[in-house]
Amino acid sequence: MSTPIVLFLCTHNAGRSQLGAALMHHRAGDRFDVRSAGVAPAEAINAAGAESLAELGIDTSHRVPRKVTEADLLEADVVVAMKPGLTLPAVPAGRLIVWELPDPGDWDVESIRPLRDEIDGRVQKLAADLS
Repeated sequence: MSTPIVLFLCTHNAGRSQLGAALMHHRAGDRFDVRSAGVAPAEAINAAGAESLAELGIDTSHRVPRKVTEADLLEADVVVAMKPGLTLPAVPAGRLIVWELPDPGDWDVESIRPLRDEIDGRVQKLAADLS
């Protein structure tokens, strides 16, 4: 049996979706093939988000925002849209979950910690539900 693909999406693939993907990989290890993308990717991930993940021992130095593709949406078993109303290049073939979360675009690390913790709790519940 293949490893289920979980795709985290947001607008810029810099904050929310990067947090979700990093936390899912951190919490669930190799139980899932965890990916992230955005509809209009930024040039780099959110620095405060990266710092908040580093506080949990998660290295984000290899993470780069990327644009979601039709193939991403057709391959994923679960798509977690971290913002309602994203315009996607295709209808997800798998289960679609929508989480309404604020965009941490210009937040500092202190401001982003509660969002990181909220996403972490949701990710842990999702991982348990999918297992």
